[in-house]
Amino acid sequence: MTVKETLDKLAQKMNNHSEGISGVNTAYQFDLSGDEEGVYQVVIRDEQVQVFQEVKEDPNCTLQLSDKNLLKLIAGNLNPTVAYMSGKLKIKGELGLALKLQAILKKYE
Repeated sequence: MTVKETLDKLAQKMNNHSEGISGVNTAYQFDLSGDEEGVYQVVIRDEQVQVFQEVKEDPNCTLQLSDKNLLKLIAGNLNPTVAYMSGKLKIKGELGLALKLQAILKKYE
């Protein structure tokens, strides 16, 4: 599955079962390298998730990683702490939101 398909599927799960994103109002940006290089934004507002392949708003938290590592992260096959410590993942903005994203992803694996 492509990054866009994976993010869309994740957003659909979140929108159908919004209890895992209750109270979250933020914009995550993924700056990807690799075959699917580009910018993706996942905006969570009022228990609804939208995915964009462009910058729609100023992100609260930006994660820089490869497309393959993002797919592993979403699938629960990449430990974000280890990825961060080993340089596979870089974070700009609010580090606490990156940790919150990890918790959110766990709920939707």
